[in-house]
Amino acid sequence: MDVKKLVLLIGALVIAAVTAVMAKNLFSGASAPQVQAAPVVPAGPEVLVATRSLPVGTIIDAEALRYQIWPQGLVQPAYFIKGEGNSDPSALIGTVVRNEISAGQPLTQGSLIKPGERGFLAAALGPGMRAITVPVSNISGVAGFVFPGDRVDMVLTQQVGGGEGPPLKVSETILRNLRVLATDQRTNAAGEDGKPEVRSAASVTLEATPKIAEKILVAQTIGSLSLSLRSIADNTAELERAIAAGEIEVPKSDDPNAEKRMLLAIANKPIDTTPTFTVGGDVSRYQRRTVPVAKQEGGSSDQSSIPGAALGPVVRVARGNAPVLIVPLGAK
Repeated sequence: MDVKKLVLLIGALVIAAVTAVMAKNLFSGASAPQVQAAPVVPAGPEVLVATRSLPVGTIIDAEALRYQIWPQGLVQPAYFIKGEGNSDPSALIGTVVRNEISAGQPLTQGSLIKPGERGFLAAALGPGMRAITVPVSNISGVAGFVFPGDRVDMVLTQQVGGGEGPPLKVSETILRNLRVLATDQRTNAAGEDGKPEVRSAASVTLEATPKIAEKILVAQTIGSLSLSLRSIADNTAELERAIAAGEIEVPKSDDPNAEKRMLLAIANKPIDTTPTFTVGGDVSRYQRRTVPVAKQEGGSSDQSSIPGAALGPVVRVARGNAPVLIVPLGAK
């Protein structure tokens, strides 16, 4: 074999071997880096946060709070931190929100006011609302099963006399959706063991608008007042009824949270419109259905002589020489 060709062949083999070794080293050096454990970041303390939006005046219950891990660097001294002496959630039940708290936001010690502290009842009232106290008995107060934070309807029972025959007995639901602020001096439904305690009360403090407060004071002079406990689901049903009847205009907003807050505020307002009533004749056939008509001199009858009687639309019926009969519209 030609020496020159042999040298070229050997050189080519050497170059190929060197290239192969270099390629192997290159690929082995570019292998995936080894996984290293990331440093463990210590978990922050657990702080009390709101489970839902808590507007001003909200009475705190057990479902309103929960513990949540919070970054160590963002913890403030005013937070309620788990393990510290002032962070027991059961001790905060019955307190009132002084400043609005968003869902998931930590509670601060300055955002709550406790029963017995100055300004507690004023903090429990919503904007533009008033507190008014009415006397109740074991029967009219639902046997002690009305607790602070519940919502009730107010029923007025009275007798209307002034004419011949038995007086008209009537019961009216004059106000609806009133929030209970306190029973006697109790602003918390829980007893010393932390469980709800049923206790009869001699008075109930309610949240009302200034106009509704005036109506309650007048109603106490007319007849006897009773409280009717509302279901929790009634607020939603009442709101849907009012929207369907056109009594409430649904706000038009691109922000669903703002719309939800507005509808919730409307649903929680007391209602003093469209009262319902039941008269004695609806209960017993031996009772009246209409207001008694007082006799005037000369044998005629006139409903206007009844002090305090609401006339409303009436029909005067004349039959020959018989006295004129006044019949209220809608009477049966």
